[in-house]
Amino acid sequence: MTTIRDVARLAGVSPATVSRVLNDNPEVGPEFVTRVQAAIAQLDYRPNVVARNLRRRATTVIGVIISDVTNPFFTGMIRAVEDVAQAAGYSVVLANADEDLDKEIRYLEVAAAERMAGVVLSPASSRHTSVDVLTEAGIPVVTVDRLLQGSRADSVVVGNRTAARQATEHLIEQGCQRIAFIAGSPGTSTAADRLAGHRQALRAAGRPAEPSLIVCGGFRLEGGHAATAELLRRDPMPDGLVVANNLMTLGALQCLVENDIDIPERVAIVGFDDLPWSRALRPALTVVAQPIYEVGRRAAELLLRRINGDASPPQRVVLPATLTVRDSSRRSAAER
Repeated sequence: MTTIRDVARLAGVSPATVSRVLNDNPEVGPEFVTRVQAAIAQLDYRPNVVARNLRRRATTVIGVIISDVTNPFFTGMIRAVEDVAQAAGYSVVLANADEDLDKEIRYLEVAAAERMAGVVLSPASSRHTSVDVLTEAGIPVVTVDRLLQGSRADSVVVGNRTAARQATEHLIEQGCQRIAFIAGSPGTSTAADRLAGHRQALRAAGRPAEPSLIVCGGFRLEGGHAATAELLRRDPMPDGLVVANNLMTLGALQCLVENDIDIPERVAIVGFDDLPWSRALRPALTVVAQPIYEVGRRAAELLLRRINGDASPPQRVVLPATLTVRDSSRRSAAER
């Protein structure tokens, strides 16, 4: 499927310029109009007619583009965005990029074409996601959960490095000798910071960070299951496990149960996000509890200030997480 970015690349202009040409903006010079129109014809690009017809009504619409709609973290975050937006007279539309850069840019292009008031974005990649199509069109954007390298967008994140360090320190205190880590998607700031915090705790305890005990699960349930199965084949297998998001934690727990691994006697485990099922499990799950609703609330408030003309320097809001200790990681003195 041809996108605005493809047209812009062929015409040698920015995606925002292509959007202006499509919307008959008189500020675009004739030379650029000609180049864009030629690229459109060559690529047989077909603009989103529905989006163009809706553009006048979209000034009270906020877009929320998230990286994975199946992740319960985003459910709570979206609820907060919607609560704040509706109180201010805005509607919210949701798009799921599914950790896919191509899908993400298409949704960003739609947001620009519809002239949405603003966008809350969980980037698919900290390095490769680009919000130029929004910023060049004057549409404010706030990123959540993940940072964008080189971007001047506002952001709301959690103190991931500190959170993961505390989780690993807790397992060290419980007497775990071989602590494994199931990491998130490579290329995202969240995954990088959580892994860095884990390694920081090991260094502080005078322990090496064994490469064989760090496995990527890609922030997905099936990834957490596969990563845990791989770790169980290590000789000796780990006796402690930090899992860097809630979906991977579910996959890890499923794998441990399937292999009759007693928790926490043989493997003590710490996951992320204090969701309702965390307390319902037996043993109840130790988690890094993120302030999910607060992330969405602060992001929406930042975005509304930008929509209303706030031109202050970009803000990075870092919210603290809390380690909530339960039975999945709590070992008796005899077990240590």
